[in-house]
Amino acid sequence: MDDRGGSFVAVRRISQGLDRSNTCHSSSAEFVTGSTAWLGRGLSCVCAQRRESDARPSFDLTPAQEECLQRLQNRIDIPYDGSIPEHQDALRALWSAAFPEEELHGLISEQWKNMGWQGKDPSTDFRGGGFISLENLLFFARNFPKSFQDLLRKQEGDRSVWEYPFAVAGVNITFMLIQMLDLEAVKPRTLVGATFLKFLADSNEVYSPSAGERASA
Repeated sequence: MDDRGGSFVAVRRISQGLDRSNTCHSSSAEFVTGSTAWLGRGLSCVCAQRRESDARPSFDLTPAQEECLQRLQNRIDIPYDGSIPEHQDALRALWSAAFPEEELHGLISEQWKNMGWQGKDPSTDFRGGGFISLENLLFFARNFPKSFQDLLRKQEGDRSVWEYPFAVAGVNITFMLIQMLDLEAVKPRTLVGATFLKFLADSNEVYSPSAGERASA
């Protein structure tokens, strides 16, 4: 990383598979370069990349991991649609979690700017993240309310240093995680993506943020 924090290079070597059921057929050095502007300070990402002389790393999935990936991809493919009642309800629920003492005047309102949306209609800010980004914000608000409120209201730290539109940042984080974890690929092409799917498949429950319920995987 340079002195200005403008770029980074992360390097790591893969010497063996993820586990007995997930093998990595490569011993090449893995690296990724990019900008700390979107990764954030202190956050690193190690992505498996092939050299020209090496075969591309391959991470095999168990049936359970394949099912988890397919279900997640199905959710990622859902765009936010303001005409769908479920999406409207999720947006209203997010407002209630963010400002429980303030009545929302409508799904199109100047009030949304107080949460960090760019305009009075939040639906225009979901382009990159889709409906799942709203689900993630709602999950964050319901399960980690103190952290959610601290970030929303900038209650800690120097506000002038880390000022940003909270809601839009949340949508962008979902988009970046999808890219970093390689969740749109048929099979994970990075170690971090394969590890995430293993963790997901090993979990006994799947959370549905919009419904606010847990269901068996």
